[in-house]
Amino acid sequence: MKNATSTFLVYGLVVMLALSACEQTYLPKPKAYNRIDLPEHAYQALPDTFPYNFYYSEYAELSRDSFPKAGRYFINLTYPDFDAMIQITYKDLKKSENDIGKLLNDAFELTMKHNVRAYSIEETLMTLPSGQVASLADIAGEVPSQFQFFTTDTTKHFFRGALYFNTAEKNDSLQPIIDFIKQDAIEMLNTLKWKY
Repeated sequence: MKNATSTFLVYGLVVMLALSACEQTYLPKPKAYNRIDLPEHAYQALPDTFPYNFYYSEYAELSRDSFPKAGRYFINLTYPDFDAMIQITYKDLKKSENDIGKLLNDAFELTMKHNVRAYSIEETLMTLPSGQVASLADIAGEVPSQFQFFTTDTTKHFFRGALYFNTAEKNDSLQPIIDFIKQDAIEMLNTLKWKY
């Protein structure tokens, strides 16, 4: 019995020494962002009631722009799972009040308004399958719109889009979603066709 008790005491002493010898350093956990699982891209055709047609994401809900001054063919593509929206504006250049020079200037000015809070604005030109050129603007920083684009045939149609989020999240944590929706916007431009 003495042998078992002394063995137990020796083991107990070794465990206590081992525990007292361990120092734990507590470090704060680094900031982390939520994991975002994005679905596979899938597209559907725009209804046949517009003077333009394109394919848009199956994860987006199509609605007419309800802003009082919105044009007849202004639409919103809302992504409810991401609290995001692509706002589409369309102008018929055959109408005398729609001057191509003013529309181009307005498109650039709307992008440059983000210059106050943007870290950078990267503009690129993309040649579309139709032969037209689209202007794309990636805007980095804590800005209201992180991606904008427009295209025109310069005589009949002017088409512009801007991505907005209805959230206070930091844009760097939204970057995977921004990239996902940007790919949808590029698909939209690549499939864009005018009806007349």
